Amino acid sequence: MEGIISKPMERDYTPTRTNTFPMHVFPDRLQRIIRELHDSNGFPADYTAASMMAAISVAIGNSHRVEVKRNWHESVILYIAIVGRPGACKSHPLAFAMQPLVNADWKNNLDYQKKYSEYQQAMAMSRKERVHAGFEQFPKEPKRLRYLVSDVTQEGLSAIHSHNPRGLCLWVDELSAWFKNFTRYNNGSEEQFWLSAFNGSTTMSDRKNSQNSIFIKRPFISVVGTIQKRLLTELANGERTANGFIDRILFAMSESSGKPKWREEEVSEDLDKAWASILDAILSMECRLDDDGEPIPVILRFTSDAKQLLYEWQHRNAEMCDNEMNDTVVSFFCKLEIYIIRFSLLLRIVRWACEVEQSTPTEIGDGDVAGAIELAEYFRSNALSVLTCISEEKLNELHRTVYDHLAEEFSTADGIRVATRFGMKGHTFKMFLTRNLNTLFRRVRQGLYRKQSCYSANNVTTTENESESE
Repeated sequence: MEGIISKPMERDYTPTRTNTFPMHVFPDRLQRIIRELHDSNGFPADYTAASMMAAISVAIGNSHRVEVKRNWHESVILYIAIVGRPGACKSHPLAFAMQPLVNADWKNNLDYQKKYSEYQQAMAMSRKERVHAGFEQFPKEPKRLRYLVSDVTQEGLSAIHSHNPRGLCLWVDELSAWFKNFTRYNNGSEEQFWLSAFNGSTTMSDRKNSQNSIFIKRPFISVVGTIQKRLLTELANGERTANGFIDRILFAMSESSGKPKWREEEVSEDLDKAWASILDAILSMECRLDDDGEPIPVILRFTSDAKQLLYEWQHRNAEMCDNEMNDTVVSFFCKLEIYIIRFSLLLRIVRWACEVEQSTPTEIGDGDVAGAIELAEYFRSNALSVLTCISEEKLNELHRTVYDHLAEEFSTADGIRVATRFGMKGHTFKMFLTRNLNTLFRRVRQGLYRKQSCYSANNVTTTENESESE
């Protein structure tokens, strides 16, 4: 099958860390679109691929879920941040990926406006006049079908979702505007809403000024947007590093730090149609509803080989968490265990969509999990890079001075000598070093370290519970 990894990865799998998006996990049809947008328009492949993942996520919505164990089901809800400097071509790939959903929303809105006009016309009549004119005696107000929302309140989002049980995507061009507005109407409840929405937990909205309560039994709301590198620190402000908010975000970053240059090449005329056809195939998968209008997702299960590969990765990830001293890093790693399940489902569905002659997918194979592992490791690497950026920005004057004067590669003893020169005690430096492993510093081997830059592609997590007693 085109674009599918057919063989399971080696059983002694050791995660490798790279900031290069593993594009080969996608079917060839999708890879072709990503490459052509890069070659013709200069769109960074990371940005295009991550944006497509967000679009695919909302296209799947509540139509399918994956079962890990009995009563443990996951959807493909994704929170994605596209990170880059100003002018790094972040918004254009996102707009391309979302265009088929924009077009669908536009058509649905035209249909809604027509039906709403007829509804108003009917409501202006008496019951007898309605029957004579061919309307229902008690017309129901039409619902606007949509996939995308932008600047919306929690109550507004809940109301829109109640009319669109398949699911929604919050698309904000500047993510900073999203999280800065968390306290615009209340103190923190909106942030709690998004923490809960990530898990697909039942959402209830009861406010004093609300005439009707909103109850969404099976919410599905993905989030995608762009953010400038210099604003990452704001994302970590307040309780967001402690309450698990920032851990839920997948960061897509390009290895290229330069501004893309205009190119003379043109994209193929059919490129947008090729992408739309893939999304349309996924959207054509029915989202079944029960008698109460609640989604009844199709449940996909892992094959025995796929589950074995998944569990092996999780065991390795658990070891990494146990040996990690930075709690924020551990939190990111823990969320990857949720995301790898979601990635597996996303890959299975998109591979089906690119091979529509096949029957509807019924299970997740080891090839899907192998691809999900590579995606998880890509986002792990980027999370570590983001934490490095945040850690650099939050250094106080003394720590910044010591950090700047350390050699790119140094021993513990060398570090203590540098720290002592500027009035930092040896044990304080060791604590500084330990707390910032895998963010500001990387352990090369016992007693030897290397400083990390913001976009280092070589973040490596230690696998030894080594003390800093040298």
